[in-house]
Amino acid sequence: MGKIALFFGTDTGRTRLIAKQIARKLGDAALAPVNIGRTTLADFLAHDRLIVGTPTLGDGQLPGESTGLAQPSWEEFLPQIAAADLSGKTIAIFGLGDQKKYPGEFVDAIALLHDAFVDRGASVVGRWPVAGYEFTASRAVDRDEFLGLALDQHHQAMLTETRIDAWLAQLAREFPR
Repeated sequence: MGKIALFFGTDTGRTRLIAKQIARKLGDAALAPVNIGRTTLADFLAHDRLIVGTPTLGDGQLPGESTGLAQPSWEEFLPQIAAADLSGKTIAIFGLGDQKKYPGEFVDAIALLHDAFVDRGASVVGRWPVAGYEFTASRAVDRDEFLGLALDQHHQAMLTETRIDAWLAQLAREFPR
């Protein structure tokens, strides 16, 4: 099985920093993180194990040109996979959000990625418990779990490293070997 590929979308650079932190922790098991706005569909599809990251912008949006970014991001990339077959791919998602400023849309973008990948046949792993967060609503919640790792770098940055470590240990059991 090949190395784990990391793709991220970003607005302020925080998601890129988290992707780099994840790559460092995975060491030789991972490829260097790639900005999704700077890759091709063929490069994305070349991998069977992927970790993808995104911030949630505004009222629950993916980053992209319509949100004011100067370059393409997830908003522009996802339509490219509309005809792709992602069966055989295992994807884990992490998302950044602000649970105090946007408590009704906290990490909604995780759900947007999740649904796009599942609809194309991918297996999505890496659910994360909602305990320890303070928000009112999130499309990224299914029962008592987020559909991926939720991080709040504005209000809980001190918990990020511990959460990443626990999530990566979980992924080591959930990713195919």
